[in-house]
Parts: sequence; structure tokens; C-alpha cells
Amino acid sequence: MLLVYWILVLVMLVGVIGAVVPGIPGLGLIAIAIAIWGILTGFAGLGFPFTVALVALVLSTLIDFLATYWGARKAGASRWGIIGALIGLFLGVFGLLPALPIGGPLLGILVGPLLGAFIGEFLYRRNALLAIKAAFGILVGNLVGVLVHLMLAIATLIIFLVTTLPTLSTLG
Repeated sequence: MLLVYWILVLVMLVGVIGAVVPGIPGLGLIAIAIAIWGILTGFAGLGFPFTVALVALVLSTLIDFLATYWGARKAGASRWGIIGALIGLFLGVFGLLPALPIGGPLLGILVGPLLGAFIGEFLYRRNALLAIKAAFGILVGNLVGVLVHLMLAIATLIIFLVTTLPTLSTLG
């Protein structure tokens, strides 16, 4: 049982990495690992960590959207800029994956929305300065969202460890 516990903790660490790296299900992976541990132990003492994981999963999705929207609005981006950023994010992550399998998705999550927002905003406004401002606003919003994802993932992992480590000695 101890081996299973530490394997699930490793899965959760991959989930923490996934909070930043696209293509790896961050908080979802952590919630699944907690659920597996709960099933194996009858959910004894896991009510709080499991609830935190589910709330963090929902919050991260909401915060991701709100951070991007907030960054776009603060920079004066139009719908064209936001749509361009979303298309750029998709193309950046998945377009660079085959070309650069190691750093491609990470580079794509930064460069894709920036270029997409710039192109979308430039097509709408025909003003390069406003397009650059909107693109950087969207990029800042995305980065804030990623940072919040990371903090939620780490907090969820810590809560799981704090609530379960004391009970490990009883499992044998």
C-alpha cells in the first residue's frame, strides 16, 4: 500500500507540472490520484483533500478564462484579439509540438497567443501599436492564469500530503 501511495504522489507531481505544461492534465490528474487513493482506503480522512482538489479544478478553469479576459480588457483588446489569442494558443501548442517536442508546447503557450492576439487585433484595428498593447495584455493574463494554476496544484498536493502522511504508518 505504501508503494501505491508514493506512486500516486508521483502522479500528483506530474499533475503539478501539468499545471504549467500544456498537454498534461494538471489538476485533473491530481484529483484522479486522490480519488484512487480514496477508493483504496475507503475515503477515510479524504473528504477535505478531495473537496479541495475538485474545487481547485473548477476554480482553475474559471480563473484561466477570467485571467485571459482581464488581461485582454485591461489592454483594450477587442474580440478579434481574444479570438486570435485562442487560435494562436492552439496553433502554438499543437503546431510546435511536432517541430519541437521538448520545448515546443512551452514556447507555443507564450508565443502563440501573443502572435494570434497581435494578428487578430491588427486585422480589426489596422493599428500596430494598439495590436501590440492588446497582445501583451492577453499574454500577461495568460501568465497570471498559469501562475494561479500552479499555486492551486501545489496547494492541493500539500493538503493531500498533510492529511494523509500521518495515517501511512497504520496502513502497513
